[in-house]
Amino acid sequence: MTSQAAAFWVRRPGVGEIRPVTLPVPGPDEVLVRATHSGVSRGTEALVFTGRVPPGQYERMRAPFQEGEFPGPVKYGYLSVGVVELGPEHLRGRPVFCLYPHQSAYVVPAGAVTVVPDGVPPARAVLAGTVETAVNACWDAGPLIGDRITVVGGGMVGCSLAAVLAGLPGARVTLVDDDESRAAVAGVLGVAFATPGQAPDGQDLVFHTSASGEGLALALRVLRPEGEVIELSWYGDRPVPVPLGEAFHSGRLAVRASQVGAVAPARRGARRPADRLALALDLLRDARFDALLSGESTFAELPVLLPALAARERPAICHVITYD
Repeated sequence: MTSQAAAFWVRRPGVGEIRPVTLPVPGPDEVLVRATHSGVSRGTEALVFTGRVPPGQYERMRAPFQEGEFPGPVKYGYLSVGVVELGPEHLRGRPVFCLYPHQSAYVVPAGAVTVVPDGVPPARAVLAGTVETAVNACWDAGPLIGDRITVVGGGMVGCSLAAVLAGLPGARVTLVDDDESRAAVAGVLGVAFATPGQAPDGQDLVFHTSASGEGLALALRVLRPEGEVIELSWYGDRPVPVPLGEAFHSGRLAVRASQVGAVAPARRGARRPADRLALALDLLRDARFDALLSGESTFAELPVLLPALAARERPAICHVITYD
């Protein structure tokens, strides 16, 4: 059985390394998971990797199984899929998802893992945390049948949202991004695509995920009167101008934040975070989500890969890490 492992750490902003780990013996209510895949959440992990988490947000930005402190050394990440090697009988040998950093094996409480359903390949399952964010955003926004909906930003969160919203009857969903290669992804997901200059106006609802001031301005500009922007971007330590002139007041527009750290108020009394994550994994039975898996590297390559992803030298929606 696995007793030694390896973990990826940000040693200091812009520099990553792989460190050896000695695993504890799992207790009666714990599991030993051998990782098979993990996903790089480029937006958030790039901010962490480059040391751009504001000091006032250090505690709020902690990942569930983070070690170390911002800006480094820190072990960070939250999209891990593996197989249970030791633990309760009903979990042993099962593929599971866990909000764990990039590490080849780990010991966590049994309640911290969620079984990956049949029909969800392990590589696709790394998207569970991001699809969970999309589910929560939809609970926050409450989109309606027939709505005109735009998603600004074609990264992991934006594409996950587009995939979920595509199933809303009668809805006209448009994914907006300045990268025209996202048009092919939108086609697979079953939604329209537009560049910023082509974005349709008169939208009932806009989800903003681009983490840019220009994207937020666009989101407000394409709203109909009394429409709403659901803001999912996290900007780190960057100040962002918000265009509250023009039609903002006369149109009675609204901007509202959505964040996955708590279940959306509309479902908080009826759903637990575990229910939300289980729903996200069930949605991942849909093979359309494979369009979000835009690259694959080995765990050993991660110290070189993350600088390239952070600098946008490598195109990526979700980059998958594989383990021996």
